[in-house]
Amino acid sequence: MIDFGFDKIALIGAVALIVIGPEKLPKVARTVGHMLGKAQRYVADVKAEVNRSIELDELKKMKTEFENAARDVEQSVSSEIRQASAAVSSEWASIGAAADGNPVPHEGLLPAPPQYKHPKKHWRLKRAAMPQWYKQRQGIRAKARSGAARVARFRPPGIKSPT
Repeated sequence: MIDFGFDKIALIGAVALIVIGPEKLPKVARTVGHMLGKAQRYVADVKAEVNRSIELDELKKMKTEFENAARDVEQSVSSEIRQASAAVSSEWASIGAAADGNPVPHEGLLPAPPQYKHPKKHWRLKRAAMPQWYKQRQGIRAKARSGAARVARFRPPGIKSPT
C-alpha cells in the first residue's frame, strides 16, 4: 500500500487548509473519513465473500472426495459379502450333500429358514408379580383413586373441605 509518514500527512493537511479554508476543512475531513470508512467496509465485505467462495469450493471438493471414498468402501464391502456368501453357500451345499450322500446341488439353493414362533409371554403376570415396595419406589400406582381422594390426601391438616 501507499506509505504515508507523518511529514507527508502534515504537508497534505497544510495544503488542504490553504486550498479549502479553515471554515470548510472540518466538514470536508468528516466527509473524507465517512467515505474512507465505507470503502474499508466494502473491501472487507469483498474479502469475506471471496473467502466464503473459496471455503465453499473446498467444501465441495471434500464432499466429492468423501462420496468417492464412501462409494469405494461400499463396493469393496459388497464384493466381500458376495464372496463370503458364495463361499458359505458352497460349503453349506457340500455339507448337505455329504450328509445326504447326494451330489452337490446347484449354487445358491439353501433350505428354508425356520418360521418365527411367538414366545407367548404374559406381561400382565410379570407386572403383577412385582413386589409392592418396588412399585412404591418407582411410583407405579397400585390402586386407582378419584380426584377428590387425591386432593384430600395432600390437603394440609386443619383445613376442611368446602361443602
